[in-house]
Amino acid sequence: MSLQRQVNIKGKSWVSRCGHVAKRKLWMVLGVVVGASLWCVSPNPGKPGQSAGSQPPSTSGSPLVLTETSGEAATYTVSARTHQVVRETGETSNSRHPNIILILADDLGYGELGCYGQQKIKTPNLDRMAAEGIRFTQFYAGAPVCAPSRCVLMTGKHLGHAAIRDNSEVQPEGQWPLPAEEITIAEILKGCGYATAAIGKWGLGPPGSTGDPNAQGFDLFFGYNCQRHAHNHYPSWLYRNREKVALRNPEFSAHQRFPEGADPNDPRAYAQYIGEDYAPDRMLAEAIAFIRENRDRPFFLYYATTVPHLALQVPQDSLQEYLGQFPETPYLGDRGYLPCFAPRATYAAMVSRLDRDVGRILEEIKQLGLDSQTLVIFTSDNGPTHGRGGGPENGVGGSDSVFFQSAGPLNGLKGSVFEGGIRVPMIARWPAKIPAGTVSDHVAVFYDFLPTFAEIVSAEVPAEIDGISFLPTLLGQPERQKAHDFLVWEFYGYGGQQAVRFGPWKAIRQDCYKSPDGPLMLFNLENDLGETRDVSSEYPELVQIAELILKTEHRNSPFWDFATKRRGPPKTLDTQVGP
Repeated sequence: MSLQRQVNIKGKSWVSRCGHVAKRKLWMVLGVVVGASLWCVSPNPGKPGQSAGSQPPSTSGSPLVLTETSGEAATYTVSARTHQVVRETGETSNSRHPNIILILADDLGYGELGCYGQQKIKTPNLDRMAAEGIRFTQFYAGAPVCAPSRCVLMTGKHLGHAAIRDNSEVQPEGQWPLPAEEITIAEILKGCGYATAAIGKWGLGPPGSTGDPNAQGFDLFFGYNCQRHAHNHYPSWLYRNREKVALRNPEFSAHQRFPEGADPNDPRAYAQYIGEDYAPDRMLAEAIAFIRENRDRPFFLYYATTVPHLALQVPQDSLQEYLGQFPETPYLGDRGYLPCFAPRATYAAMVSRLDRDVGRILEEIKQLGLDSQTLVIFTSDNGPTHGRGGGPENGVGGSDSVFFQSAGPLNGLKGSVFEGGIRVPMIARWPAKIPAGTVSDHVAVFYDFLPTFAEIVSAEVPAEIDGISFLPTLLGQPERQKAHDFLVWEFYGYGGQQAVRFGPWKAIRQDCYKSPDGPLMLFNLENDLGETRDVSSEYPELVQIAELILKTEHRNSPFWDFATKRRGPPKTLDTQVGP
């Protein structure tokens, strides 16, 4: 029998249940906190009208389940559970597995595409991709910054379980590596006969480490291994696997101030911050070559472009479209990265050039006759660039997320677990499989990519993952779609932050290193998408549910901990342990 606590809140019946004896004391405490609570004992922990033995198995790795049942009053249930791997048939082709292209933008905000409401920046190819496929309105990144978000994406684990929970640079280059035991999307697909390539920015382990992309399932890597190296879009070299490939660019730092004595109003004074080979162009060429070389077999292309991440740099042919379109003040490098003569025009041009690159990839698969055999997904690793000193209008590196309304109606920017830092665009296109023109409010997250791709190829998934396949939503079969009970973020950057979304509710804790058990804010996203009104004092029962989820979903890490002030791994790797 399971102990239940049921509380009616403004027309909704919220039920808290825990099947583990060890948890019952907590729920008894909750009963004392809310004197109006109704306690009862239920012989059936399943949904109303469903026997316990007929409950559908869960696909999430969480020890908790939060379920909602339909009816006059929605019922949410928290209960303990053990992980069960579900393998559903996801047959999509009678001849071979489909190709999968996952395009990951870098710091692109929720509101920076036309199909998401952008008014100043042109993105015709992505807008057309959305019209020909599906656009998600409630899709979340794994973290509000680069490396942990990419770790979540690759491994299917949320930040409470992930191996990497903040950006952590190591010397002489790269970021702290994925452990060898982590199973990535690429390893699963490679095991199913896919050619695999990671092109763009990696950030999950230096060459020769356990996190080297060649050690994590990718046949080919081309691009920037280190995130800091990727701050310059005109580098003097890029990696092909573990070998450096020289580019026709001079060596210069990606963080400089405008030289004294030079004229900031002379565009020629900024020529020293560009070169001949724009790295995103070189990476696009490698991506198209990989597609062509593997046209006769299934392939997985992870195209992690560095655009529109700073520094503000773009070739002149793209810049011309926007010069003179916006009020401008030259950026002189006082807030990091590189000086830029026309920062707003440059940023808009970078996004439009990214859009053009997506169009070229789509056109290539059409020309090769692979259109109906290829699932293409576009998303971003986190929200748009944040501000420093004076507010977000004085953005880092000359960026201006306020001017472009880069986060749309959302609160927060990159580095924040408010919606603007983690809710991102997500578009998918797969002709004859995804119904054209679909807009979905299904709540999904980066750790869902792994089980989604595994279901497409009928592969087993690792037992410890937290994701749920959203393939039914892609295929226009919402009746088959399982929903998340909750989403979790446990982020160790920017002072330490936690967030949990369950149903329409979102709980947030900030400054976790200062106050690990500090108060949670609570927002109702249905009527307060901008997260402007904290209602935690009105719904203490929901705050307690959020606290339980955060505590139960935390798994100890050797490198990160709020209470003991552990802020990351060592800055050097003792050994090179990759293959």
